Amino acid sequence: MRSRVGQTIQAYARDHQSLYWFTIVLFTMGIIFGAVLVNSLPLSQKQELNGFLQYFFNSLSTQGIPETTTHFQEAFGHYAKTIGIMWVLGLSIIGLPMILLMLFLKGVVVGFTVGFLVNQLQWHGVTFALLGVLPQNLLVVPALFIVGVSGISFSLRLIKTRLVSKRDVIMPHFVGYTVLVVCMLAVLTMAALFETFVSPRLMQIVLN
Repeated sequence: MRSRVGQTIQAYARDHQSLYWFTIVLFTMGIIFGAVLVNSLPLSQKQELNGFLQYFFNSLSTQGIPETTTHFQEAFGHYAKTIGIMWVLGLSIIGLPMILLMLFLKGVVVGFTVGFLVNQLQWHGVTFALLGVLPQNLLVVPALFIVGVSGISFSLRLIKTRLVSKRDVIMPHFVGYTVLVVCMLAVLTMAALFETFVSPRLMQIVLN
């Protein structure tokens, strides 16, 4: 049973290798763009964002996250909404470029966040990025890659089925695609839990 699952995963990764490399490059370009964007911000916006950052750190060091349930619901809701939109986009032919755009924008957000922390706090910013940004993204980013590549693959299969050849049966692929998205939702739930209960504690250790 385990060997069969392993073979299935290996076959899936091999069949979608080019898509994964393409999305990784696209995501990396987003990170670079987000990091460069930090340096192009006007001084007034940098000061405003820095003031918000200092307020967040002061509040975190004294109170932590007072409403953890609300924070978890917001984080989980954001992740669920993101992969829900990607799932819907993957069900349509015209949704393919939008999935790519969402992966690029995720890279921009990560690059901007890390770039701003390092720009404002230097080595302390690196520490906060490693403890506050990196851990949950080690779960979030691969999950988004998997959902995104699966959505692109399903969309391409729709193009092949509807426009090129009508011999392929789409329903088994739809079920597999949906099950995969649900599994990634479970991974993102763990990421939301980590973001709510673990990352703030790690950052508090640094702040104190």
